[in-house]
Order: sequence, then C-alpha cells, then structure tokens
Amino acid sequence: MALILPVNNLSPKFGNNCFIAPNATIVGDVTMGEDCSVWFNSVIRGDVNYIKMGNKVNVQDGAVIHCTYQKNATDIGNNVSIGHNAIVHGCTISDNVLIGMGAIVMDRCVVHSNSIIAAGAVVLEGTIVEGGSIYAGVPAKKVKDISQEKITGEIDRIANNYIKYASWFARYNAAEQQVE
Repeated sequence: MALILPVNNLSPKFGNNCFIAPNATIVGDVTMGEDCSVWFNSVIRGDVNYIKMGNKVNVQDGAVIHCTYQKNATDIGNNVSIGHNAIVHGCTISDNVLIGMGAIVMDRCVVHSNSIIAAGAVVLEGTIVEGGSIYAGVPAKKVKDISQEKITGEIDRIANNYIKYASWFARYNAAEQQVE
C-alpha cells in the first residue's frame, strides 16, 4: 500500500480517477487534480512547502518532487509527464510539458507551456524555459523550437497513455485510502 502521510496537520488531497502505485510515497501539503498517476517508487514530499499538481499529470517510476523550506513551492500545470527518475524541485511547470527521464529541474525554474526537457537534462536554478521549445544538455539550453507534431505526438500522447496505463491498475487505487 502506498505511504500517504500528513505532515504538520496537512494531508495529501487527490482529485477523481487518480492512481497511486502501492509503493509510492506522498506526504504533506500535496494537491492533485483529476486523472493523475504516481508510479512505482516515486516520492512526492510536500513537507517543507506545498506541491500543487493540475489535471492529467503523471509522475513516472522513481521520480522525486520536492520543494525548498519556506522559499520555493512546486507548481505543476495540466497535461504534464514527469519521466522515470526525474527530479522536479521548487519550480513551476506550466501546462503541456514533458520532463524527460532522469532530467533535473531545479529551484525557481519556470518551464513554460508546450515544452520538452530532454532526458538527462539539468535545468539550472532560476532558468526560464521558453514556451514551445526543447531544452537539452548539462546545463540545459534551448536546442530548438517544438513543432505541433511533437506537442501532439509526444506531450499529449504520453499524458494520454498514462491515463490508460493507470486504468490497468484501478483496483489498487491507494488514493481512495486518504489519510483522515
């Protein structure tokens, strides 16, 4: 069963149709929208600041979402995929974004809509990622503008696929066992 705990009297809140893997950890001031999924070995720690996630967000296996104490909360928009083993920390992720596998997005970054952070990229503290672009590398830099085909073919496709994958595990929906 997933580890879902209150911290300082703040408990995670889940929208409808959310899947939480049995070994995911979600603690503290975390709010999820509708149709979200948190996959195996992921950690979402709203213990030192809040984490707010929109609708249709998937947090893939081993990803970590956290914040900075009394400084930087984490805001995640709608239709966002956070890839396997990615780290999203104290930043703002707008709508329609793909954070690639193993990518790191650090404090005070703003990733604007319709963007892709490539696998393994490190988005340094305070970076503003232009909307409609792909950032890659260490440190991450803009490598090109994103096409409408990439938005539909990658960002939308992956977010939609994760709703389908979550439906395969519906009977294990730990989000229904919220902490009182």
